[in-house]
Amino acid sequence: MFARLAEIEEKYTDLSVQVNDPDIIANQGEWRKLMKEYSDMTPIVEKYREYETVKNAIDEGLALLGDKLEEDFRELVKEELAENKDKLEILKKEMTLLLIPKDPNDEKNVIVEIRGGAGGDEAALFAGDLFRMYARYAERRHWKIEVMNANESDLGGFKEISFMIAGKNAYSRLKYESGVHRVQRIPTTESGGRIHTSTVTVAVLPEAEEVDVHIDRNDMRIDVFRASGNGGQCVNTTDSAVRMTHIPTGIVVSCQNEKSQLKNKEQAWKVLYARVYERERQAHDAAISADRRSQVGTGDRSERIRTYNFPQGRVTDHRIGLTLHKIDAILDGDLDEVMDALVTTDQMEKLKEGGTEA
Repeated sequence: MFARLAEIEEKYTDLSVQVNDPDIIANQGEWRKLMKEYSDMTPIVEKYREYETVKNAIDEGLALLGDKLEEDFRELVKEELAENKDKLEILKKEMTLLLIPKDPNDEKNVIVEIRGGAGGDEAALFAGDLFRMYARYAERRHWKIEVMNANESDLGGFKEISFMIAGKNAYSRLKYESGVHRVQRIPTTESGGRIHTSTVTVAVLPEAEEVDVHIDRNDMRIDVFRASGNGGQCVNTTDSAVRMTHIPTGIVVSCQNEKSQLKNKEQAWKVLYARVYERERQAHDAAISADRRSQVGTGDRSERIRTYNFPQGRVTDHRIGLTLHKIDAILDGDLDEVMDALVTTDQMEKLKEGGTEA
């Protein structure tokens, strides 16, 4: 690990010269690329230099103890040594985590798709609860949220809803939410007081650009139709809704939230790029690590990841065995405790898989 850290510091020093070179600054594309690499390395190098400083202080303290010292001063040196040794261990753990390979999508915005599964109206109502949960979480983190497409149910939930969350490191926090969310509660329409179990699927896709994935426009079929609301009631008298079909993969995207056909088409393209990119990314990951499965899950939509039990007031994440008895707070967007635990588990799994090997 330390040989790798020394190499990173050497490269960082070279980069610090390059990013200040007038010839490179003149080439904005190259300069931005180098600055990104430089800024990504900064926290690792700073932590490594702090480690080296503390390590030198320990060496100096040990050398001092070899001299003849007054008892009071000797005790002071011993106390400083103990503190520095503890600090060194903490810094070593922090450096280890910083060396874990980053997901290249972590800094991207996300497109979240929520669909009611088993449970009919109750599933659609819970889909609405999950949408509000993510919207409130986004508010807490000062992220922007934009609904791209929504199909409301008769009781006020969503049969399906897709929306974009834009903000710093949105994907790094929300990527663990993909999968089946199960709810256990007594529906408002249940007169006998029986607990029903319903499911909702969530897919979290990193926003993709044209540079991330190539889509041949000749492989597309684009249809326009009239947008409609609940019960087929027209909300628009023009053919503004858009349906896109990517023929090679069979992926279909519909958008009708905007009154403008052009805007709906823009939204549909964003979703389509994200879905095709995610499909290619998962195929690539499966090819290079078919037998490796992180404890926090594969991100498969069919995998049950969490249960929300209303009678007991608990939320259980099945991937990491975490149970929290604060369902109201979680559905109000207080998700950090769950997500921090998922991030930590994922990091530990990557360390076990040899993520820090040079």
